[in-house]
Amino acid sequence: MSKRDWIKLAVIAAVLVCAVLLVLRIDTSRGTREKELLEKAVRDAALTCYAAEGAYPSQLSYLRTHYQLAYDENRYIVFYDAWGENVMPDIVVSEAGVSGA
Repeated sequence: MSKRDWIKLAVIAAVLVCAVLLVLRIDTSRGTREKELLEKAVRDAALTCYAAEGAYPSQLSYLRTHYQLAYDENRYIVFYDAWGENVMPDIVVSEAGVSGA
């Protein structure tokens, strides 16, 4: 192979590496955005419940049953800590299988 062929090969390899890194970055930002949207959906459902019933629900399951909150339980874990009827619950969404929530 000539020097010119090696340069072409190096440029192609660099483009492929950049493409892979870009795809990985896009996938990571999509996952982050989905977590943010799910957290907002849980908050909105809790606020709707509070507005309609005068109290925040004590369990996440109440929002799922009565306020049609739905999400992929295999992909996300929702930590819902209600500690008072008139206090917004603590809500944290984490990807299943990912530590450091």
